[in-house]
Amino acid sequence: MLEEKILNDYKEAMKNKDALKSSVLSFLRAEMINTGFAKKKKALDDNEVISVIRKQIKARQDSIEQFKAGNRLDLADKEAKELEILKGYLPEELPVDEIKRLIEEAVVATSAQGMKDMGKVMKELTPKIAGQADGKLVSDLVRERLSKPA
Repeated sequence: MLEEKILNDYKEAMKNKDALKSSVLSFLRAEMINTGFAKKKKALDDNEVISVIRKQIKARQDSIEQFKAGNRLDLADKEAKELEILKGYLPEELPVDEIKRLIEEAVVATSAQGMKDMGKVMKELTPKIAGQADGKLVSDLVRERLSKPA
């Protein structure tokens, strides 16, 4: 389970006195515990853990942009290193061609005609790609596909 791997990596980082990694994983573990508490669960499944990691990655990406805009490259660099640690826990992402193929299957399965059917297509598609692709990328690709005639 992913949650156990993160815990073990955290312990290893503490033993090796890797301050950056132990800090990132400590914060990630706290977020996982808070999410579990909110969902009234003792342990999260892998998809829930991936969701927490994705939120952390998004926060780091936003911070990097802000720090670069504020000309704080030292802090942007630190955030980028944290981002790489977090990305190591995500599953391999699907290639764009594969996502487009799955979108096409979902469009056919739902008989989607246009943008009004985006919700149906996303509902059909989400279980197939959960945790394997960035949600914004997928919704952009679905929007692009539905806005052009078949």
